[in-house]
Amino acid sequence: MKLARQTYNARAETVAQKPSFRNAWKRKQFCIIPADNFFEPCYETGKPIRWRIERADGMPAAIAGIWEFRPQDLLLSFSMLTINADGHPLMQRFHKPDDEKRMVMILHPDQYHGWLDGSLVSEEDLFQQYPAERLVAIADPLPRA
Repeated sequence: MKLARQTYNARAETVAQKPSFRNAWKRKQFCIIPADNFFEPCYETGKPIRWRIERADGMPAAIAGIWEFRPQDLLLSFSMLTINADGHPLMQRFHKPDDEKRMVMILHPDQYHGWLDGSLVSEEDLFQQYPAERLVAIADPLPRA
């Protein structure tokens, strides 16, 4: 489904206005996506190399998300929120050299409840870059077939 591919990530800056996301945002259909790690392409060698990024303490990352159910399609989907990562000591290494640097929005435990009930969505500190010293990145290229 083409729409599902285009809506895997939602930019935090525009999620409330974009047609793909605004209904879920308006209905406060917020979720937390637990992830042991996530992957980003690093172009430092001139070619995209997959890198695995995870929390330094080994705990799952709690990624802020939105969800939607489309009963007509029997489709339950979610999108991860991303924020600008320009200047982030770790995340600036990823994506194409001329592309804007982005990162998933990782929540701190004291933000979980406020994210889920929508009471924190207007708080500026919620949309901050996750500290680089709390993340580790390891080259993890796909195995050759």
